Amino acid sequence: MTTVGRKLYQVTLTDDERIQLQDLVDRGKGSKERRKRAHILLLADTGRDRGGRLDTDIADALGVNVTTVERVRKRCVMAGLDAALDRKPHPNPRPRLLDGEGEATLTMLACSQPPAGQASWTPALLGDRLVALNVVDTI
Repeated sequence: MTTVGRKLYQVTLTDDERIQLQDLVDRGKGSKERRKRAHILLLADTGRDRGGRLDTDIADALGVNVTTVERVRKRCVMAGLDAALDRKPHPNPRPRLLDGEGEATLTMLACSQPPAGQASWTPALLGDRLVALNVVDTI
């Protein structure tokens, strides 16, 4: 992502964006990942003669991978601040197999005594029992 000391995607924040990100980091609102991405962008900011810190320094300071820093910076430049802060949607989300009631049944089963002859519940045993109880058709 970098070319001989020059960053390919340079983050340059406006004053309003900088305030918004600093507020997000300081208040601790939002998910931990969102706050971490905001912090990455603040440290990567090249506006107002800040120069931006090296990706390796940012990664070390925040306990993330250098690739994470590069991706957040690239998404900010290519798609904007909101896209960089929010988690990228999964391209092929799988439908949920269990609804809330099904999850409650699964939890109840997992916390109960295992079937006779078994030391504990296995995923296969739990799946078979959910099918037998008509919670799901297959699993």
